[in-house]
Amino acid sequence: MAINTDAPGPHLSIVVPMYNEAPNVEPVVQSLTEALRDYPRTVEIILVDDGSSDDTWDRIERAVCQVPLRGIRLGCNGGQTAALMAGFDQARGRVIVAMDGDLQNDPRDIPALVAMLEEGYDLVCGWRVGRRDQLIRRKIPSWCANRLIQWVTGVPIRDNGCSLKAYRRELVERLSLYSDQHRFIPALAASFGSRIGQMPVRHHARRFGESKYGLSRTAKVLVDLVTLKMVTTFRTRPLRGFGLLLVPWAALAVASGLLWAVALTQFRPEKSGALVFATMTMLWISLTLYLLVLGLIAEVVVSTELDTAQRTPTVWEVS
Repeated sequence: MAINTDAPGPHLSIVVPMYNEAPNVEPVVQSLTEALRDYPRTVEIILVDDGSSDDTWDRIERAVCQVPLRGIRLGCNGGQTAALMAGFDQARGRVIVAMDGDLQNDPRDIPALVAMLEEGYDLVCGWRVGRRDQLIRRKIPSWCANRLIQWVTGVPIRDNGCSLKAYRRELVERLSLYSDQHRFIPALAASFGSRIGQMPVRHHARRFGESKYGLSRTAKVLVDLVTLKMVTTFRTRPLRGFGLLLVPWAALAVASGLLWAVALTQFRPEKSGALVFATMTMLWISLTLYLLVLGLIAEVVVSTELDTAQRTPTVWEVS
């Protein structure tokens, strides 16, 4: 492996987000160095400290003095997505590989991921074979989440939660992630028309520290999934999305309006005046108009602010 920290344009950048992973810093650096010792092209390693409260950053600084690598420190804990984006912004390689900092991903799988990427893919996702995690807290929620994401997005990725992925730089430069959207990178990439591959990768039990994930993240994933569906399906036509949302309320407005008309014509004035159909009709009409106006505003914002490159599908050239 030829590690490159000064010369521009290394072939491969490896981004490793870390949050309170102090015991794993040295083992991660050692395992990466050993796994890529015979890699024939230049490599840079980027460790991203996601605002850790332990001495993760101190250990990264010591590792930088011993092995040529780069360290990035975030001012506060922004989450794995923010840490990944910080690493992507600083990565200089034509190919970028991301992996977890807990040594559950195996660096020995990186050359195979890169080789598959160079077969013509824009993104290669690993899926964890023989996963070494707790059944109730990790495996079952992950299985359910992957099936739900596949159903909602229509992108058949087997393991969206596996951080070990290889990216072409051109794809990374188009990603704009927030919240916990790192789980949905394949779906976002598919919305650009990117070519996505998958391959099995090894998975190990955590040796040091504690997992930062659990059942508490389920609700957040569901909310982010709704946002993702809106972004990928109605990114350039938000009025259509709001139009779908207002359909049931418009139907309720029509139904309550008809009941109001029936009450006015079939009942005595003192009785029909006491019915709530008029209030219900006004309520549903107001909600329908509100959603319609929001859709129109969103349409105007998108048409003026959305980056043209984000709307353009991935382009390949054959010569």
